[in-house]
Amino acid sequence: MALDKSIAVIFIVISLVYGYASFTYPLLPFERNMAFLPNTMPMVLSALGIIFALIILLTPKAKADAEGDAPGDITIARLREYKLGQALGLIGAMILYALALRPVGFLAATTLFLVGSSWILGERKLRIMIPVALIGTGVVWFLVERALGIFLRPLPWFLS
Repeated sequence: MALDKSIAVIFIVISLVYGYASFTYPLLPFERNMAFLPNTMPMVLSALGIIFALIILLTPKAKADAEGDAPGDITIARLREYKLGQALGLIGAMILYALALRPVGFLAATTLFLVGSSWILGERKLRIMIPVALIGTGVVWFLVERALGIFLRPLPWFLS
């Protein structure tokens, strides 16, 4: 089985477990009559994960060329050709973001994460990255805070 098909099978299993956990999530009495339940989005994400993984599994394999490689084929033999440094850098940035979210605050941590991750991916125009990150972070914070009513600590712990 090709590497992408193997990953799709693992993704289906993870999505099924996540969907089952979100479907059996115990709701509080006042949550049962809400229009948007706490488990609605996880159920949708689980269904989308299953659908996309099935698309990968059921898509026929592309025709191989003279060397035996199909276009878009992911193989462990060509692992050094992929951008593993960027992938590991993004994973590290995500871990740092998760650790910095509470002490630094949502606005600063998210802005730094967006600027840092776009830098890792190769964008070097700070005059574009910083305003886009600030505007995106502000819009998301406003929507989560005001529209959904979920408190996100916007500033570092020592300022709030």
